[in-house]
Amino acid sequence: MRIAVLPGDGIGREVVPVAVDVLKAVLPGAEYVHVDVGHERFLREGVAMSEEDFENVKKCDCILFGAITTPPKKCYRSVILTLRRELDMYANVRPFKSCLVSPYRVDFTIYRENCEDLYCGMEEVSEDMVLSTRKITRHASERIARMACRRPGLKKLTIVHKANVLRSCELFRDVCIEVAKELSVPYEEMLVDAMAYNLIRDPSRFDTIVTTNLFGDILSDEAAALIGGLGLSPSANIGDRYALFEPVHGSAPDIAGKGIANPIAAVLSAKMLLEWAGRGKEAEMVQRAVDRTLADGVLTPDLGGAYKTSDVRRSLLKYLEAP
Repeated sequence: MRIAVLPGDGIGREVVPVAVDVLKAVLPGAEYVHVDVGHERFLREGVAMSEEDFENVKKCDCILFGAITTPPKKCYRSVILTLRRELDMYANVRPFKSCLVSPYRVDFTIYRENCEDLYCGMEEVSEDMVLSTRKITRHASERIARMACRRPGLKKLTIVHKANVLRSCELFRDVCIEVAKELSVPYEEMLVDAMAYNLIRDPSRFDTIVTTNLFGDILSDEAAALIGGLGLSPSANIGDRYALFEPVHGSAPDIAGKGIANPIAAVLSAKMLLEWAGRGKEAEMVQRAVDRTLADGVLTPDLGGAYKTSDVRRSLLKYLEAP
């Protein structure tokens, strides 16, 4: 297996090496192709990701990604949005599950459509007004709904939308319902504002959530707070050919270089990579190492601890190397 490794910017350069070390411990035969992309490279060379970089990534089986700083510059093209769009990784899958540091009982997964909505970049800009076009298609809505409906162990699908106001959401909702009925999946539908409320009030009621790009982006950050923070939240970007795995958190420039970034989200993203590759046994090993590390109280400052990134790495590898 060839894995493209793109640490990116900020703390991505600190947490991804930990995830790579974890993968090497359980998947020693894999080949790792390191590619330098991101805003830091853009500042040095005027390009965030070259065509050669992109071609090298395409030659790999999957991608382990860190974090990217995306400045509000017209000349800057977001690396992660480019990869998602160009490699047609249309499903953003974000699992949330309670652990020892979680204040709530949580075990659900958000399936977020990954290539459309307001993130398409279709905007008309004038001095006094900006018009942003929201793109929702039947094709994209159907394929994210099908992936959500095929989640292993699915109990009930929650379709999140704002169809009472937006015709685009009406299309998304109707298509998701059609797919759920076709596949005999139990479902409910919920307005996004009610979803935000219920996610806090009773998160244990949810199992599998499917929604549009913007709503999924916001709700998944809210969900991260339920399990202890962004430092524990992994994700996958999945298409029919390519897959990219990344922590939900950003580049966190305020703590970059201090050695205190939480690598657990990146490590759990590597676990999702193993699951995607059919390496269930190795994925379980990684989860056990994470659980034991948290149980030992080896926590970085974002979780109320005083340990460093290197301490978490040491603990994870200790449990992975133990018989």
